[in-house]
Amino acid sequence: MTEKTRPTGEVPRERDTRLDVFRALALLTIFVNHVPGQYLEHLTHKNFGFSDSAEAFVLISGMSVGLAYGSRFAAGERLAVTLRILRRALTLYVAHIMTSVITFAIFAGGALWFGRQDLLSEINLRAVIDRTDEGVVGMVLLGHQFGYNNILSMYAVLFLMLPGFLWLYRRSALLLLAVSGTIWLCAGIWRIAPSNFLDDGYWFLNPLSWQFLFVIGFVGTVRAKAGGIPRSSVLTALAAAYLSVSMLWVVFSWWNIDFSYGLPAVLTGFDKTFLSTTRLVHVLAGAYLVATIPALSNWAALPLSHPLVAIGRHSLAVFIFGTILAMAGQVMMFVTGRNPLAGTLYALLGLVLHVAYARYLDWQAAIVGRNASRQGMHALPAEGGDAPKS
Repeated sequence: MTEKTRPTGEVPRERDTRLDVFRALALLTIFVNHVPGQYLEHLTHKNFGFSDSAEAFVLISGMSVGLAYGSRFAAGERLAVTLRILRRALTLYVAHIMTSVITFAIFAGGALWFGRQDLLSEINLRAVIDRTDEGVVGMVLLGHQFGYNNILSMYAVLFLMLPGFLWLYRRSALLLLAVSGTIWLCAGIWRIAPSNFLDDGYWFLNPLSWQFLFVIGFVGTVRAKAGGIPRSSVLTALAAAYLSVSMLWVVFSWWNIDFSYGLPAVLTGFDKTFLSTTRLVHVLAGAYLVATIPALSNWAALPLSHPLVAIGRHSLAVFIFGTILAMAGQVMMFVTGRNPLAGTLYALLGLVLHVAYARYLDWQAAIVGRNASRQGMHALPAEGGDAPKS
């Protein structure tokens, strides 16, 4: 069966599952980190280095886009590809609005059910309650974001920028990296970011900064697909050394050490909004070691039936599901006095539910695939006609 005639929902047998696995690990880590105050949170890799699961998620997303669109956008198909990308951006926008509304309902429901009106002062909800008309408009126009609900909006903006990235890449990969890096640097130096309507701040995850990591993942994957990633003992040693130093820095809290030398914070700080160099290099160093050391990458080549592959394959649906679970978990933690044991049990249950939900999505996809196959069989031409190739 060719790619064109494969039933909807069916996974290609030749699919490389490593990106699915790493994306799944990032999604599960995001969920755990979004239920703060429980023990599992202290085991995630944000406690052992400068970057966290958000950086990993965006880098992997750029890599996935490289696989999906890297060889496309040639003359004659640019409009179709652009429309497909914009449709994906719209899907991400709708998903962000949906999860924001559900988040608001979860916290408002907790305030009503448990009689804890102070819940409405959490995660940046109060501004919408006090200024509802402006708050609703701000939410719809992405001018106000709740805490822990800021990844999808940034990701949607990255997809809006993607046609421009593809246009630049068709001319030169170096040109794309230069333009992207310049945008990142200027945004960090002059603090350029989408603003919030209800206060004087800006988005927590600035897409003008995070697009650079996205583009690096895109270009790196396309180049690796064409000729592999060159393995250098010097780069391997430097990457390992940087990861080691960053782990010691975080574990021993060396935050009082000043090595800025008057340079902009984007180059020497640890800012997440503008993706400081320290965080950017950290996630790239880890990715380089994983990509070039077979022992680190081959273990992630799990079979299609593995739960992590299922979670990573249904990343958007699982991310939405995990966000809703995390928001409910935050309410639970709040009303229980942030009991770490209760939070840990909830986080463990949430991880199990992630697996169950991914399995359910696989089951649904299999049903759709079987139905599509039956419809295809019923639609076969009469004897003597040209049957589709399989």
